[in-house]
Amino acid sequence: MRPEKANIVSDLSEQLNRSPFILVTDYRTMNVNDFSELRSRLAGAGAEMHVVKNSFLKRAISDAGLPAVEEQLSGQTAIVTGAKDVAPVAKIIKNFAKEFKKAALKIGLIDKAIVSTKDLEALADLPSREILQGQLLGLLLSPATKLVRLLNEPAASLARLLNAKAQREEKPAEARA
Repeated sequence: MRPEKANIVSDLSEQLNRSPFILVTDYRTMNVNDFSELRSRLAGAGAEMHVVKNSFLKRAISDAGLPAVEEQLSGQTAIVTGAKDVAPVAKIIKNFAKEFKKAALKIGLIDKAIVSTKDLEALADLPSREILQGQLLGLLLSPATKLVRLLNEPAASLARLLNAKAQREEKPAEARA
């Protein structure tokens, strides 16, 4: 392999190792404007999209110690990598593919494990991280809230009883006057 090609493969291998996820897409029928639009959407989620020759990608994947995905690497291939969470990136690609009928997902690698297109689409359908954290917090706080209400109830019942008794005693005093 020529030195410039070896440099491309080693740079790509480093990029694959730095990213917690790699999404492989088919960019067939995309023009420059479509590609720019998708790249700008991905940049907002902290991800990058690069067109890569399949032979370079195969070699970089093997050099990075990732599972082999040669059977999915055919046709025009672009990879999406990033440093943040994969769910918003998968959602962007899924919405873009639905909106423009382009850039279909081929396969993904998350934490060095192969993830199917079906699983990536399911991941894209999940709510955002903040919403999931809020739901989890609500689930965790629910038993504590119920416990506080349960412990507070005897004192609240006693207070209501004393208040009712005090109001009942005031009414006969007002009737005598």
